[in-house]
Amino acid sequence: MSGIVVVDQRADWPVELPGIEVVTAWDYLTREELTRTRGIRVYNLCRSFGYQTTGYYVSLLAGARGHKPLPEITTIQDLKLAESPRILNDEVEELIQQSLARIGSAEYVMNVYFGQSIAKRHARLARALFNQFPAPLLQAKFIYRGDEWRVDTFGPIALGEVPASHHELLYDAARDYFARRRAPRARRESSRYDMAILVNEDEKEPPSNPRALKAFERAAEELGFEVEFLDKSDYGHVAEFDALFIRETTAVNHHTYRFARRAAREGLVVVDDPTSILRAANKVFLAQLMERHRIPQPKTVLLHSRNVKIAGRELGFPCVLKQPDSQFSKGVIRVENEAEFRREASDMLERSDLIIAQSYEPTDYDWRIGVLDGQPLYACRYYMAKDHWQVVKRAGNGAIVEGGHETLDVKDVPAAVLSVAVQAARAVGSSLYGVDLKQFGKRVKVIEVNDNPNIDHGVEDLVLKDAIYQKIMAYFLKRLEARTRT
Repeated sequence: MSGIVVVDQRADWPVELPGIEVVTAWDYLTREELTRTRGIRVYNLCRSFGYQTTGYYVSLLAGARGHKPLPEITTIQDLKLAESPRILNDEVEELIQQSLARIGSAEYVMNVYFGQSIAKRHARLARALFNQFPAPLLQAKFIYRGDEWRVDTFGPIALGEVPASHHELLYDAARDYFARRRAPRARRESSRYDMAILVNEDEKEPPSNPRALKAFERAAEELGFEVEFLDKSDYGHVAEFDALFIRETTAVNHHTYRFARRAAREGLVVVDDPTSILRAANKVFLAQLMERHRIPQPKTVLLHSRNVKIAGRELGFPCVLKQPDSQFSKGVIRVENEAEFRREASDMLERSDLIIAQSYEPTDYDWRIGVLDGQPLYACRYYMAKDHWQVVKRAGNGAIVEGGHETLDVKDVPAAVLSVAVQAARAVGSSLYGVDLKQFGKRVKVIEVNDNPNIDHGVEDLVLKDAIYQKIMAYFLKRLEARTRT
């Protein structure tokens, strides 16, 4: 048995599915063998999720028993607040407008069964709604008001309310969902925990290359993890795991943050955790954080519309402007004079009310110190791209030129560099970070702290080899075991 379908009456679910047992809600709540069974998946198809109803208790007690329910009790609570378009993220809002653009009527009702819709043209919208509110049976009613579609009502529907003409799709959708690759595989005897690694195969500059991902998988399995790779369509499955490792470039207004937020809410050990994403993704926050902790950084001005006319002269030229959410040298520009400063700053301030301006302090390379759990993990020197002032040079046609790199044993790194890097990382949190620094003789300054540092095979692992992957996986294990002891 890999999972159970819970219904109010046995006749409510007439379909036999491999590896799935069908039980009534009362049996699930009272049968002793189901109480003792660990790690099974519970698909709650009860007619009501109202507070303290039988359906409510199925999901509530599934969590208490260490089972993995769909929907989670937190999803049930979220659905009570879902009758408003304000609770939908921007990605879903955009899909609503696109998907319903050709509907001729002023209202439309869509049922979603395990992430699928009867209308294939609404497949992406159905999946997105399920990802945000992972529940087996959902119904959304949309109305066209003004010049856009809006959510009128949204929530779970009872099994008995599914039209007879939809039954075949419902059973097929359930069969597909249960049979997906994350259905439990035969566990190795050494396996103790489930780990999900979030990746994006289409990302041009991912934080880990394929060989590094395989090394992470191998290291995790050696420590007793079952590992599965997820993509952004798998949001609804996050709660099925014990740990989440995000190896896709993170951002706040992005599905990576939503994955991290949900994982943390569901009690998973997660890297990058949502707090680290929020903090490290914003250079305004980091600049203020470094100042508060008296950690050295280039001379920095918090730039806004009221000081843009004078800040350039305070810093001198050339200087550097940074969009708060800039990454990988994107959104970071060098300006040579006051006219250019005002023009570029004004353009950036159209997108953010605050940006960062810093003094330009050139070096041949930047240090990157990887810090894990408050301790140095690896060290690299990233050299500036040829004839450029940054590590990465981006051409107008999309071409990318990178400077060289040199990986060092942390024992060979100047003590001042390690000290400042650790201070900066600890100010952000206790997870995995990459701290970028510049060194001028004995002086060291923090450029930024990255919550999602690159760990590529052939670059960051050149000194530690497999040990770098083992140390990171050991961090997850340490956190999980500490949680278990507590």
